[in-house]
Amino acid sequence: MNIENTLEQRTMRKVMRRLLPFLILLYFFAFLDRVNVGFAALTMNKAIGLTAYTFGWGAGIFFLSYFLFEVPSTVALSKFGARIWLARIMMTWGVVSACGALVSGATSFMVVRFVLGAAEAGFFPGVILFLTTWFPARYRARVVAMFMLANPISTALGSVVSSYVLRLDGVFNIAGWQWLFVVEGLPSVVLGVITLRYLIDSPKQATWLANDERDWLDQTIAAEAAERSARHKMSVFQALTNPHVLILGFIYFAIVTANNGLVLWQPQILKTLVDEHSIGFVNAVPFTVGALCMLVWGRIVDKRGKYRLDLALACAIIAVGLIIAASSSTFVPIFAGLVIAAIGGYCALPAFWALPTAFLSGTAAAAGIALVNSIGNLGGFAGPYLLGYLRSTTSGHSVGMAVLAGAAIAAVVVTLFARGPAGASSGDMSLDHPTR
Repeated sequence: MNIENTLEQRTMRKVMRRLLPFLILLYFFAFLDRVNVGFAALTMNKAIGLTAYTFGWGAGIFFLSYFLFEVPSTVALSKFGARIWLARIMMTWGVVSACGALVSGATSFMVVRFVLGAAEAGFFPGVILFLTTWFPARYRARVVAMFMLANPISTALGSVVSSYVLRLDGVFNIAGWQWLFVVEGLPSVVLGVITLRYLIDSPKQATWLANDERDWLDQTIAAEAAERSARHKMSVFQALTNPHVLILGFIYFAIVTANNGLVLWQPQILKTLVDEHSIGFVNAVPFTVGALCMLVWGRIVDKRGKYRLDLALACAIIAVGLIIAASSSTFVPIFAGLVIAAIGGYCALPAFWALPTAFLSGTAAAAGIALVNSIGNLGGFAGPYLLGYLRSTTSGHSVGMAVLAGAAIAAVVVTLFARGPAGASSGDMSLDHPTR
């Protein structure tokens, strides 16, 4: 093993140990505050008079404000630095999430969800941008997979925690669903304060790295950024209007439509199949399996470097799982389909997020990644809304899951046939083996 590899390995081990556990913790609470409304709905909907249709609207409207504020928030992060801006985001979303306990009807529910989306805007693309300043390109898929581990963990562990918090119903004359918003919202405020002291914006400031480690990492990241800029030099406006960015936005829209439709409605799907007290544990299984598969898949994706093909395969797995679930009315095939869909949904993420970071750099990266994420997260509105509408106009959830399968199939088709930016090694959007 040569000296360079030894230096690289010990540097990246330190960076991973220092940054990833904390970022995973932040994302855990971010995602928990976003999706706990699915469990609150088990008792909240009846308490404040929400129909399936209005709940679908309220659950999804979060993503409309997220879409509106995502780009300006991420550009602000690139200006003020990740440490300050991520702390601001976390503290505001924690307060707003806790205010969910105050809703009293459809209007106040929608207002709180809309403001929550605005408060959280910029967090995810901001972290993706932050990771590009700390991890060379050949680490991106596995690092994104580890970071996004918080997504299925928050859904799985959050399912169990939320089911227990709901049992606080009546304590101090506060409903269980109100306790849910308060208990799961306030930790984000505390973590926002900690972020101000814990995170640093670039390797140059990393006193916990040795001098040779800091120099190697800073030079490697700078060289990759210079190469991306030379090959795909873009202004912010060019990034926002680049057709390849827009194509990625559509693909992510289709993925999020399928994923979030299930995340927010799965507890209610399972409610028709299992005992109410078992929902939390049963709901956790697909996301736990998906999390484990995503970790393995992230490493495979980085080694293969075939990001487009691996993304298409994962999206196809989503579709297969949803079709299986939609084709039955009994527990075993429905549950098996949900597990398969979760595996595909989570495995799609590391392959996907390796793509925009391979050809965007600087402020253009902030704007482009934010636009991709904001367009994609409109699927967070589309998925819950479609399932809510179809649930209120048809019997059961089969039609809704079939529609979500259609979204996953659309992602497969566009991923396989879309052409990529000039300079991609294979002439397509795969960007196989980005800057090494």
